[in-house]
Amino acid sequence: MISSSRRPYRIGLAANRAHQDATDSALVRLLQGASSAIELLKPHFVVVGRTLDAIQGHGLLADYQGLERFPYGRDGGLMRLVSRVVDSDPLRELDAIIYLIDPVDPSSNFPEALALKRQCVIHGKPFLSTLAGAREWFELEAIATGAAPDPALDPIFDLGQESIALIAHDAMKERMLALVEQHFAVLDQFAMRCATGTTGGLINELAQKIKGREAGRNWVKPFLSGPLGGDAQIAELILDRQCRRVLFLEDPHVARQHEADIQLLERAARTVGDYASCSADSRGVERWLSLIGQRAGLADKHLV
Repeated sequence: MISSSRRPYRIGLAANRAHQDATDSALVRLLQGASSAIELLKPHFVVVGRTLDAIQGHGLLADYQGLERFPYGRDGGLMRLVSRVVDSDPLRELDAIIYLIDPVDPSSNFPEALALKRQCVIHGKPFLSTLAGAREWFELEAIATGAAPDPALDPIFDLGQESIALIAHDAMKERMLALVEQHFAVLDQFAMRCATGTTGGLINELAQKIKGREAGRNWVKPFLSGPLGGDAQIAELILDRQCRRVLFLEDPHVARQHEADIQLLERAARTVGDYASCSADSRGVERWLSLIGQRAGLADKHLV
């Protein structure tokens, strides 16, 4: 992640057709809702062709200086975004990707779309595929610069009314435990925490050490392991709008027998994209945990 002392964020931006054409589409709602944060952060947007056409057609980001056009997806626009994610040149590399995905659009399963997400995870860069996730990211990054919070978002930062899922692949379980321990006070504010299989058991063991045997015994609600259907159980919570946020520490370097279950979880979040988000890279999750505690405190002041 870049600091405030460095250049502005460079953000890759794309949206599937269903999320860009209508006047109330996810793309429109994102750019309108995050307009104050965009004005403050002044990111440089690298935008895939048709998405930029839609932005201009809706009269959004008029006269904005930080817009760079990439080709249409059919002409390699998404492929070029993948290359820029891994680029080491600070004047070319992308710091985050916003790709508003329609789960029923077949292009979201094209190799370049899958590679885009994978390289974001490998290189520790946010991959924001839902309206809710992208809107929250802009809000938290603005808060990090000292901006005033958007009161309209206060309810989603009332953590005492919110639920969160904590999931980690085997190679990432130690990292998850470290993050939970470091940010325990923030996670403890959530009304409900859930996790799949082994991860849930390990987190509850940690919670017992911190809160005591009884208080920490069921600090996280455990579901089945991912391969046995735990991801599907949490996906149902998301679809029912009972779990807004998923922190899923992925290991992108291994073949996974339950890849379909992982994609099911992400697809559930994208199905209710105005509500849910799924974060997968360790660095981004750590920053999110640091910033959401700060934002939740501001929400508490407004909600009292």
